[in-house]
Amino acid sequence: MSTVFSPLNPPVTDWRGLTVWLIGASTGIGRATASLLHAHGARVVVSARNAIALNEFVLQHPQATALPLDVTDAQAVQAAAVKLQAQGRLDCVVFCAGHYRAMNANAIDLPDMLKHNNINYVGALHVLAAVVPILEQQAVSEHGQRGHISLIGSVAGYRGLPQSLAYGPTKAAITNLAEALYLDLHPNHIGVSLISPGFVDTPLTQQNTFEMPALIGTEDAARAMLQGWASGVFEIHFPKRFTFWMKVLRLLPNRMFLNLAGRIKHSDSKPHKHAHI
Repeated sequence: MSTVFSPLNPPVTDWRGLTVWLIGASTGIGRATASLLHAHGARVVVSARNAIALNEFVLQHPQATALPLDVTDAQAVQAAAVKLQAQGRLDCVVFCAGHYRAMNANAIDLPDMLKHNNINYVGALHVLAAVVPILEQQAVSEHGQRGHISLIGSVAGYRGLPQSLAYGPTKAAITNLAEALYLDLHPNHIGVSLISPGFVDTPLTQQNTFEMPALIGTEDAARAMLQGWASGVFEIHFPKRFTFWMKVLRLLPNRMFLNLAGRIKHSDSKPHKHAHI
């Protein structure tokens, strides 16, 4: 019987033989997670636009498969999902694709804002439209689950933050999307989880010119994700020494939050030392 203490998702502790499709796995968190899942015995399929990086991954990870893909191309995403379905069961889909560039309202770059939206949010919609019907069609496994979908959001989506005019709203949308998706798919035994990283040392965050608190490496992020999937939680956030305080910000009244964020923005506008990452 389900209780308030039951895992929100069926825990995944044994990845041996499971097929995991990681979309946005040429670099960063996606690549590190693909590598760790491969080490745990999963059949890993890696997708991204960078075919060269994907092929390098396959050379380093026997049994892995490269499937070059642009998430902004709905037809290409659909074709890739159909191809994987023809090859057998699809156990887990992880949407890692992302675009980030710091931006504020004093220098709006509309084309780049739309690029954020097309990759970070619309790209996720393309993937969901392609894979949800497949997961619903799959026979219920011995664990009582048809499959799992994991979307990478960010603590930048918790509240509006300085320099996050383009990026933050797309991650807020991913958070809302994951929650609605869970409510719809959980009764059908399809797991849904939201990944909310803090600062992780990736090619995206290496653009930042400020000190990033509690910065962690991609391998640490990957381990946190596998621990979260093993626990069956809905939201996997890390590192907790940082994300705890970001969650506190969500609870503050608007006046308190906006005053605090304004002081942080003013502080960041002063000369400072660049982060060494």
